Amino acid sequence: MTTPSVVPVLVGEQWLEPEVTQFTPVHRPGTGEVIARTPHCGVVDVDMAVQDAHAAFPDWANTPAPDRGRVLFRYRELLEAHFEELAQIVCRENGKTMDEARGDVRRGIEVVELACGIGHLSKGEHLPQIANGIDGFSSREPLGVCAGITPFNFPAMVPMWMFPVAIACGNCFVLKPSEKVPLTANRLGELFVEAGLPPGVFNIVHGGREVVDALCRHPRIVAVSFVGSSAVAKHVYELSTQHGKRCQAAGGAKNVILVMPDAVESDVMGAAIVADMAMTGVLSSAFGCAGQRCMAGSLLMGIGDHCDPLRDQLVSAMEAMTVGDPLDSDVDMGAVIDGGSRDRLNKAVAAAASADLVIARDGREGVPNDGFFVGPTLLDGVTPDHDVFTSELFGPVLGMMRLESLQEAIDTLNRIPYGNAATIFTSDGSAARQFTREVSCGMVGVNVGVPAPMALFSFTGWDDSFYGDLHVQGHEGVLFYTRQKTVLNRWL
Repeated sequence: MTTPSVVPVLVGEQWLEPEVTQFTPVHRPGTGEVIARTPHCGVVDVDMAVQDAHAAFPDWANTPAPDRGRVLFRYRELLEAHFEELAQIVCRENGKTMDEARGDVRRGIEVVELACGIGHLSKGEHLPQIANGIDGFSSREPLGVCAGITPFNFPAMVPMWMFPVAIACGNCFVLKPSEKVPLTANRLGELFVEAGLPPGVFNIVHGGREVVDALCRHPRIVAVSFVGSSAVAKHVYELSTQHGKRCQAAGGAKNVILVMPDAVESDVMGAAIVADMAMTGVLSSAFGCAGQRCMAGSLLMGIGDHCDPLRDQLVSAMEAMTVGDPLDSDVDMGAVIDGGSRDRLNKAVAAAASADLVIARDGREGVPNDGFFVGPTLLDGVTPDHDVFTSELFGPVLGMMRLESLQEAIDTLNRIPYGNAATIFTSDGSAARQFTREVSCGMVGVNVGVPAPMALFSFTGWDDSFYGDLHVQGHEGVLFYTRQKTVLNRWL
């Protein structure tokens, strides 16, 4: 049997195979086969990448913003030309369907498009005669070498939340993608180099915790961006800030979907339209990307007597979903990332029965034997006393709660320690307004199952879903990757 190839690192202008002894297998989740091996780099490898980035920084920071923007424009064109290829890579190494993989790549390209306008985004302010004979102006200046640490669930989008904006602002960047999905990140790096990016501006290292900690501690890294679980986000934030760095660390979530009575199917035409929108939104939110996203709806709230019909309609729709190899065009849901995730999720479903929850739809049944599959699952009867009320399972497992009123639903939602996202499905403007004003989370949807902001807005998690002050992408992303200089001029 041929040994799968080792994934190289990008240091300066060279793709290198590091001299290491530990590797993580890269699986194709749809079949379970190993398609590559990710090297576990060490402190020395990280230092090489950081030193090359540090050496490249003065020239890149001094490059006029329009010229940096032109490199981003060329990069955007290459991403479009290789769009389907990138989606195929995402699908193969992550296990999401091709349509979901295309969405992953598309959302990343949208951030690159935002970064193309860096000349406008990074402009400062000017006020003449701020005092007698004195003119004042401010400018946004690049920071230096920045680092990004990204998860497995969005191999294209999440890295591109970070490095295009950072590099457009005049910084150099070291990316550590998830060791489970390194192939997409490497292809993104190859295309960026092809776009004309100078050597050392963008570097890629691979590995696990040793690399993460080395990036957080390195004295020449000035800013760290992270997306992953809340436990690791807190660790990265604390370690980075202890070493004098600015840090944005996005963590986990327990997102709620509230379906109001008027959004449960009825014979009234207007309500039926909202109900259809609600059912589509719940399915997409809970089971899109096999539930492996921080914006997934993992708690469904129903109101009063409408809970039973809501559950029955949802189970019927779940039964109609096709789970299988994500490269097949007729598949509704692909695989989870690896065997460990599959086994963990199956164990959680098994534990639910002993916790007096009703398994209304069991995703352990009727899935392919090959690959890492868990089908759409619904656990009915969740209360705040159950672990699944606050535990992020990160898979296609949806818990259902039964509340008596909108106010009770809001009060219950606000007990969750995370503050990422919440959605309400309703045609009642008053209910929607109360919900959006009173829920304690950073992103809210009204009849939108996944209220993930596009690149023009920042990804604004709260509470245990985010550690830091400035969020990824949007205007806050530009602020994070720059610092302000203020100049006062007096000419005698």
